Amino acid sequence: MDEKLKNVVLEHSDDIVKMWLEEIDAHKKNDYTSTISEEMFESTNREFVNVIFSSIEKKGLSSDLDDFSERLINLGWPLSYLTDGMQVFRRVVTGYILQQSEKIDSDYFSKVLREVDDWVDPIINRLVNEYSGSWEHIVSLQRVALQELSAPLIPVMENITIMPLIGTIDTERAKQIMENLLDGVIKHNAEVVLIDITGVPVVDTMVAHHIIQAAEAVRLIGSRCILVGIRPEIAQTIVNLGIDLGKFPTKSSLRKGFQTALELTNRRIEETQNNDKDIERLIDSLDRE
Repeated sequence: MDEKLKNVVLEHSDDIVKMWLEEIDAHKKNDYTSTISEEMFESTNREFVNVIFSSIEKKGLSSDLDDFSERLINLGWPLSYLTDGMQVFRRVVTGYILQQSEKIDSDYFSKVLREVDDWVDPIINRLVNEYSGSWEHIVSLQRVALQELSAPLIPVMENITIMPLIGTIDTERAKQIMENLLDGVIKHNAEVVLIDITGVPVVDTMVAHHIIQAAEAVRLIGSRCILVGIRPEIAQTIVNLGIDLGKFPTKSSLRKGFQTALELTNRRIEETQNNDKDIERLIDSLDRE
């Protein structure tokens, strides 16, 4: 690293920062950052340029770069903010150094470009790598959370659980459904599982095959499945495709399925009625109190 050029940049950092902020601010009117508050935009820019100068001054990459990349992800800012900002810094610093020089020839110009590239390129690489790594980590966590939510098993009563399914069922999700079903049946000691497909837009041969496999797996560990939420158009599709769902009960609604589940577990819903005299006696007792 050329110490003379480095000293020029560090000694005139205030001027360079001002020029950099002005150019960055000019971009604000034309990109996504136009929706960001002035205070947030200015503070983030200040932090960004401070991180850059810190890395140059320390003659190496600063851990602040990693923290700043992670902060941008949490703010929801795109990677282009980092790369665009560094390219602006490259132009501003190169132009400023050349302006301070009394004599400029091709050799000196090339030297300045190489020196600035040696400062900027490692910072860009570090920022991009850290940003990408943090982003992939967040996406991975979100994917896991989404998988857990895509096939939840909800215990609603002793020995009875419900798995509501929403959206398209592909091979990967079918595998998740199978795993959640088997784990949940054991965990909740479920005798009956209601698989609710009300929110599944299309039931084709593949989807039906996956559901039948899941129900059969549950049967093998000593529980029963009831398929509920079969809409008329889904029923027609199943018949037209020749899909056999006769191995386990099917109901049109969750309510009917739940009533069947109660019967399978030797329970039933009973309605209790109070006659008028009972109600009058209750009211009289309250009045006397």
